[in-house]
Amino acid sequence: MGTVYAIANQKGGVGKTTTAVNVAACIAEAGYPTLLVDIDPQANATVGLGAPKDGHPSIYDVLSGEADAASALRDTEIDRLRLLPAHPDLAGANVELPRQPGSEQLLRQALAPIRDRFAYTLLDCPPSLGPLTVNALVAADRVIVPVQTEYFALEGLAGLLDTLSLVQRELNPRLTVAGMILTMHDGRTRLARDVEREVREHFPSLVFETVIPRNVRVGEAPSFGRPVIHHDPHCAGSDAYFELAKEVAARG
Repeated sequence: MGTVYAIANQKGGVGKTTTAVNVAACIAEAGYPTLLVDIDPQANATVGLGAPKDGHPSIYDVLSGEADAASALRDTEIDRLRLLPAHPDLAGANVELPRQPGSEQLLRQALAPIRDRFAYTLLDCPPSLGPLTVNALVAADRVIVPVQTEYFALEGLAGLLDTLSLVQRELNPRLTVAGMILTMHDGRTRLARDVEREVREHFPSLVFETVIPRNVRVGEAPSFGRPVIHHDPHCAGSDAYFELAKEVAARG
């Protein structure tokens, strides 16, 4: 059975989508069938893999019952990596989903028929703890939490961990935290070093050894519709994401 990872943090701009796209690409390049599911209405992961954000069917059609997940899968330019794209209509799902009985189980049920086709499934979550993120946490086996190495990134961690505990207790007892990944790290600044130290001291067993540096190539890659490992495979960002993918696989 494949493993499902949610990439989640209620704070925006911490590198969730960049991490989801690039870890998925690295795992696929390593030879594992991989699926990236974009459940963010902004559809940045979809665009970041070169797909249009207004195409159909999408994950919105799947969650609304108008399509099945298998029919919504799209190929990418990376062998063994497939995409279940988002659509801006997903914004309405935050209102529509809670009206349905058992709505928090919809994504899990939708992915069940295709889950075993993939060794790894990554769910790119929106920057909130709303219905779509809850659906992802219920569907996931593990959570990866990107943490930007800036002060305010620390502020939301306690709230996120409380939400994870609630989901574990009430909806998905198998959910565990795979790890926290420090992103947009500029080792030249004292702030970044201080934040890294604080996070590692508070969560010594959870923080991945790999740190994702602040890197121009990582920021450029989405505008070309490709992960950074294809945009510039030899840059510092590519090296870091390859190392992170190894750590994710090693943690099982």
